[in-house]
Amino acid sequence: MKPTKMRNQLIYRASHVAKSKQVSSHLSKELKKKYSKNSIRIVEGDSVKIVRGEFKGVDGKVSKISIQKSSLAIDGVKKEKTKGEKFDVYVHSSNVIVTSLNSDDKWRISKLEGKKPASKSKKTTSKEAIEEKPQKIEDEK
Repeated sequence: MKPTKMRNQLIYRASHVAKSKQVSSHLSKELKKKYSKNSIRIVEGDSVKIVRGEFKGVDGKVSKISIQKSSLAIDGVKKEKTKGEKFDVYVHSSNVIVTSLNSDDKWRISKLEGKKPASKSKKTTSKEAIEEKPQKIEDEK
């Protein structure tokens, strides 16, 4: 079997978790410099700019994400039916560039910056623990 056919089958038969990770897009030049990353997983609330397709050049916030289609609905991108109803148009995640991030999730931002998330309890290092033991023994005597 050809490698491309195998890859396509892996993508098509991927689990929900694996497909969820595939909904990612490239970052804008400013964000690439700031975070030293090329792409990121898209989350609702991120601002994106469409770079390919019918709605090229449109900016907007992500309102819905379809994991099955690997696409997203963007505010301001709608089509009209013949009866006059408007509906969301889903744009594939590879056809957009992330221009600003939703900063509600502090864990996501700290991971991007390369920092470890703040832990709830302060742990002592082995050097501090060794230094404290002799002092406690002297206090007891």
